[in-house]
Amino acid sequence: MTAPISPSKEALSEATALASEILTDLELSRIPLVTATLRAARLARLLNDFDLHQILLYEASGYPAKPDGVPPEPWRLAQLAGRTYEWKDPSSSETKTVAFLDSVEQLQHEIDGAKLALQAAADHDVSISSANPNQFLFTPTGNFAERQGLLGRIATASQHLGSRRAFIHDYVSRRYYELRYSGLAQDIFSAIRQKVDAAISSVVPSAVQKLVSVHDNLRSENPEDWSNAVHSCRRVLQDLADTLFPPQDQPRIAANGTEIALGPDNFINRLVCYAEDHSQSARFNELVGSHLHYLGDRLDSVFRAAQKGSHAVVGREEANRYVVYTYMLVGDLLSLHDVEAAHAA
Repeated sequence: MTAPISPSKEALSEATALASEILTDLELSRIPLVTATLRAARLARLLNDFDLHQILLYEASGYPAKPDGVPPEPWRLAQLAGRTYEWKDPSSSETKTVAFLDSVEQLQHEIDGAKLALQAAADHDVSISSANPNQFLFTPTGNFAERQGLLGRIATASQHLGSRRAFIHDYVSRRYYELRYSGLAQDIFSAIRQKVDAAISSVVPSAVQKLVSVHDNLRSENPEDWSNAVHSCRRVLQDLADTLFPPQDQPRIAANGTEIALGPDNFINRLVCYAEDHSQSARFNELVGSHLHYLGDRLDSVFRAAQKGSHAVVGREEANRYVVYTYMLVGDLLSLHDVEAAHAA
């Protein structure tokens, strides 16, 4: 399925409200399914879900077919939409993969038409029994095989239509909860970002421009800029380490006897030592230390790959994660610096 491009903030807000309305419409059957399908197609368009947008348009209009079968692209989308199934040819006993291609509106018309035909086929002629004049005889005028065929058509179309309702509801509900969660996560990150942006300028002025560069690069559609955003995160941590815990020639001896290098290139080690020196919480030190080592290893690997001429080594989502981790760790370390500054005052 085609990977969606990140939509704008306005589109995300509209999509969240639209998804909520569609779910209510579906669950309360307030509007015809074809209308809900078209509204779901708008949701997919707002979210840049290109495959789902085309699928939902086909759900509303029907999947195209030619005399020799379904073209490759509509067939692929029909498979994604769960419209294919195994069918055994009664004449050859061969099992084939087939798809039902009718639109949701056609399926509903099939059900309604078959019900009317079934009602007509179930009419009875009324006559009086020759053996008992007080007894009425009701003789069905419709053909039994015809009625069975109509019942089969109703059952098949109802099953297909129900699967379409479930498919659309599943897509809309999944995207709705993703939007709700992403909005919550975005609000949390925005609060962290504002706090860090406000505090870091007084502690590490050189890092401010680098953070601005991070956000500019993340907004770019050029994959190389996403790697540049990661490089900027690495430089921010280096600048922070140089300020909070400048390089030292002598290594630190850990509790297990190993030496911890604290030179200019060992900025992660220096930040970990700063946290250990200024926090009374062993759990805090453990978490910050493990996160710093993880992030440092990833940032260094991206940096080394770039030095070897390997461009665009990270995707946008991965770069976003590294930026979030960087902000969280910088915020934790700056909180220790604030406590230290308050005690000094």
